[in-house]
Amino acid sequence: MLGISRGSVYFKSHPVSDADLKLMHRIDKLHMECPFAGSRMLRGLLVQEGFKVERLHIATLMKRMGIEAL
Repeated sequence: MLGISRGSVYFKSHPVSDADLKLMHRIDKLHMECPFAGSRMLRGLLVQEGFKVERLHIATLMKRMGIEAL
């Protein structure tokens, strides 16, 4: 009746985990160094640094951060 969806009323966002925050911080630094790097290239760079992460997770975090390759 009011034009408000129930999903928006009951949705509770989940806090970002510490591991994801650390990963997002590193992705941000790598993006500043290599703005042309997409999720595939960033995954390779992160794996070389010792992170165990999948490409789709990196792509999701990039979307959340508003980052995209040039």
